[in-house]
Amino acid sequence: MTLGLINANPVVHAKKERVARNEDLHCDDAVDPLEIYDILNLILFFFSDIRDPEHPYSLEQLSVLSEESITVDDKLGRILITFTPTIQHCSMATIIGLCLRVKLQECFPPHYKVDIKVFPGSHADEEAVNKQLNDKERVAAALENPNLRQLVDECLYSNEL
Repeated sequence: MTLGLINANPVVHAKKERVARNEDLHCDDAVDPLEIYDILNLILFFFSDIRDPEHPYSLEQLSVLSEESITVDDKLGRILITFTPTIQHCSMATIIGLCLRVKLQECFPPHYKVDIKVFPGSHADEEAVNKQLNDKERVAAALENPNLRQLVDECLYSNEL
């Protein structure tokens, strides 16, 4: 059996330049709209170098993730990430979602409730992907699988971009 690319010719966009601010996200004070904007930019900064599991491009370059796809509600302590796979039958959608979840767990305090979903109508198996990405037991089990964990780590920590 020959393994081939699922999306052999993805559309690649330019990466935006971002500067990370060094602020404490663990404070308990109320957050104003400018601080929410800063949190949003910080999330985008952390995500800007996550590599696609199939291509040597970032999720941002493939328009899988954008500023519009991240919602922060600091009053409720919620972050919603909605990503768009490059094709409807993307078999890597759960890997992409796992990468986003692991990166957020590493970079943000645990008091934030994180929901990760595929953009409505962008994936043929949208409901199943969303269910898997937001079920703690399924996420934990997936990350215990050494092959999946290695793939996630390669996407997060690869210097191929």
